[in-house]
Amino acid sequence: MTRLPRPPSFSLSGKTALVTGASSGIGQGCAVALADAGAHVICVARGVGKLQDTVVAMTDAGMSAEALSLDQGDLTALAQVFESYTIDIVVNSAGLARHAPAVETTPEDYDAAMGLNLRSAYFLSAYAAKALMAAGKPGSIIHISSQMGHVGGVDRAVYCASKHGLEGMVKSMSIEWGPSQIRINTVCPTFIKTPLTAQTFERPERKAWVEEKIKLGRIGEVEDIMGAVLYLASDASALVTGTSMLIDGGWTAD
Repeated sequence: MTRLPRPPSFSLSGKTALVTGASSGIGQGCAVALADAGAHVICVARGVGKLQDTVVAMTDAGMSAEALSLDQGDLTALAQVFESYTIDIVVNSAGLARHAPAVETTPEDYDAAMGLNLRSAYFLSAYAAKALMAAGKPGSIIHISSQMGHVGGVDRAVYCASKHGLEGMVKSMSIEWGPSQIRINTVCPTFIKTPLTAQTFERPERKAWVEEKIKLGRIGEVEDIMGAVLYLASDASALVTGTSMLIDGGWTAD
C-alpha cells in the first residue's frame, strides 16, 4: 500500500507567542492569527489603552491573550520578559518611519528609526534565542520587515537602511542558531493600510506611485500578512530559516 505524505500542521496549540506592536495594524493582525491557531499570545506595546482594547476583543472572541505594556527600547525590561515567560514564538512588529530627503535627515530621526527598527530587534532576537537555548527548546522568531529591505524608496534612506540591516542580521543569526533548531525569518510587506502608512496615502502623488508599483493593483490589507506569519510560526515551515517572505504584490519583481 502506498504511504502518502501527511500535510504539516498549522496548529499552535500549547505554544506561547510574544507579539510586539500588537495594539494596532500588522502587529494586531499577527496576534490574532497566532491566537486563532491556538497559541497563548502575550500582546506587547508601549501604550496601554489600545493594547488593552485589543486583548479584550481577542478574549471576548475566545482567544487566549494577555497585555504587556513595554517600551521595547528599554533593553533591561525586554530581557526580563524572557526571564518571566517561556516563549516559543516571537513576532516583532514594532517599528517606525521618519521619512524625509536624505539631506534633511536629522540625527534624532536617524537614531529613532535605527533604535527601534534595528537595535531593539537585534536584542529582542538575541534574548529570545538565549532563553530558548537555555530551555533546550526549538522556536521561531519572525520580524516584520519591509519590501524596503530589498529595494530603495523616495525619502526613505533611513527606513531602508534599517530594514536592509534587519535582513542581514536575520541571515547571520539563522546560521548561528540553526543547530539549536531556532528559526528566524522576516516577512516583508508592501504598503499596508495601517496608521503607519496613512501619511503616505494622504499625498495623491505618493498614493499613485504606490499603486503603480504594486503589480496586483491594490494596496495591501492587514489580512494579507496574517497567513505568512502563521506559516512561519508553525511546523509547516520547519525547514525555513534565514529568509524573507515578500508579501509585496509584485513590487520587487522588476
